[in-house]
Amino acid sequence: MNDIIKSIDLSEDSLFIGGVNLRSRLLVGTGKFSSHEIVPRVLEASCAQVITMALRRVDWKTPQENILNYLPQNTILLPNTSGARTADEAVRIARLAKAAGCGNWVKIEVVQDQRYLMPDNWETLLATEQLVKEGFVVLPYMSPDLGTAKRLQEAGAAAIMPLGSPIGSNRGLQTKELIRILIEEIPLPIIVDAGIGRPSEAAEAMEMGAAAVLVNTAIATACDPVLMAQAFRLAVMAGRLGYLAGPGDRRIEAAASSPLTGFLQEA
Repeated sequence: MNDIIKSIDLSEDSLFIGGVNLRSRLLVGTGKFSSHEIVPRVLEASCAQVITMALRRVDWKTPQENILNYLPQNTILLPNTSGARTADEAVRIARLAKAAGCGNWVKIEVVQDQRYLMPDNWETLLATEQLVKEGFVVLPYMSPDLGTAKRLQEAGAAAIMPLGSPIGSNRGLQTKELIRILIEEIPLPIIVDAGIGRPSEAAEAMEMGAAAVLVNTAIATACDPVLMAQAFRLAVMAGRLGYLAGPGDRRIEAAASSPLTGFLQEA
């Protein structure tokens, strides 16, 4: 299996975000795992370079509870503003993360709805505008809406992160058509975030032309998170290769691969 993976050359198909050349198009989270000890093994299996985390999980007083102590040195940290209900709160969390040494990348999450945890697009836009001005590399998590995506692009977002379905639901690409529109109309990388529950769904998102996917719950809650991380790694690669290959057109009627008439008579 490893020999097959090594034979796949995607070195010239890198993803550029915030001036960084990313080889892996799978981003992973660090929440919901049964233990911090399993996180390094998951990261190794996934080959993810960008790791998202909530700032509230960075515990400086208790080293064994500090997620940063379990991440490889070359990891690109993507702190998220989980828990923010307004743009002001998101901006404050981003500043705290940077001051804590987590770098200048930030995933904006602004959620007021406590039942479905749907992002507040307006507050997300306001936070993005402010943090871009402060020099952050901003990746906003949003409900897929073309108008908002265009405004986030104009505000200087480094990528757009539409949800596939409610966060943590494992329900897959319930917003597939809306995501397709963003991929078609927005020149920024579209990273499908939230709701992807199966490797096949990650492959589907990549086949559509998504630049990357972010997966947390589906890996963390699997019976074997390490094996699931590897499955998602392969699914993302397969989906990307399928997109680059250019799938054939779909048809309503059948189209035979070989002629259906004349063979017996000619024989």
